[in-house]
Amino acid sequence: MNREVVKTDSATTRIPELDFEIPAFSQKGALTTVEGLISRAIAGLEQDQPTRRANEEAVADRLDEFIVRLKELRQVASPFTLIIDDPSGNSFVENPHAPQKDDALVITHYNRTPQQEEMLGLQAEAPEEKPQEEDLRNEVLQFNTNCPECNAPAQTNMKLVQIPHFKEVIIMATNCEYCGHRTNEVKAGGAVEPLGTRITLRITDPSDMTRDLLKSETCSVEIPELEFELGMAIFGGKFTTLEGLLKDIRDLVIKNPFTLGDSSNPGKMGKLQEFTQKLDQIMEGKMKAHFIMNDPAGNSYLQNVYAPEDDPEMKVEHYKRTFDQNEELGLNDMRTEGYETGAAPR
Repeated sequence: MNREVVKTDSATTRIPELDFEIPAFSQKGALTTVEGLISRAIAGLEQDQPTRRANEEAVADRLDEFIVRLKELRQVASPFTLIIDDPSGNSFVENPHAPQKDDALVITHYNRTPQQEEMLGLQAEAPEEKPQEEDLRNEVLQFNTNCPECNAPAQTNMKLVQIPHFKEVIIMATNCEYCGHRTNEVKAGGAVEPLGTRITLRITDPSDMTRDLLKSETCSVEIPELEFELGMAIFGGKFTTLEGLLKDIRDLVIKNPFTLGDSSNPGKMGKLQEFTQKLDQIMEGKMKAHFIMNDPAGNSYLQNVYAPEDDPEMKVEHYKRTFDQNEELGLNDMRTEGYETGAAPR
């Protein structure tokens, strides 16, 4: 009940056990806790009870019963599920065990529907024109955009790159001349692979930090020795080195706004400091560890320094995706045969 919660205006809050829902845009955004969220709902329902009791006593009595159930929920009289559905993607529920995984917390990313896009005031993307057939592999394409930090006009460079012993990828890099912010994003240039890929590297030497690494948006990262797991889509696509990704993980943990300031928990700060120290030891080669990349789409890559021979410290496994993984990648409803109008699938 003490978990911190960020709930934006566009978020819908539901408690299935009570069949209770707070619709989007019915409340202002708030930084609160789970208990505060329920208390706010109770206060909102109690506010007009005197008027209801005068006009519709039966409705007021039913609401009184429901308010009692909400108050029991606030005291955790029984387990319940809190669902925050935010099409804008800007809501948050605290993980009190960070940086370890929280088994009670499930975060699901999804594509917005046209109705949700319209609700948020976002314009639908214009249909893309069919590009002319030309070789873009030796060209750097540029298009105008805005800096994600200062919103100043900037240019994004895009290029197709062939990674040796892997596949073709698209690298997009933005460099802001006003504030100096730099960012890069990598997209897989090919289709989703038939099998998922799990790459396990045993880090034994500081030279392992220089291995090139491609982490796609669908790839999760694990370091078992630190009990650490980084879910997919946290960083987006990245083409960097192993050291670069570990530094990004460290910065993500250190710069978490919910672990800083006067309101931070000393016990949690101690865990985070211990975590970052061990991470630094791994990067300095003072601590051996396993680095695991698990990509259901099969579009991630870790450099084999012994190529084309096998790397004794690296294990690459290909596996069949589960139904849930296919569902998350949007493959269960995808038809690649018989999708023409009037054609039956074979």
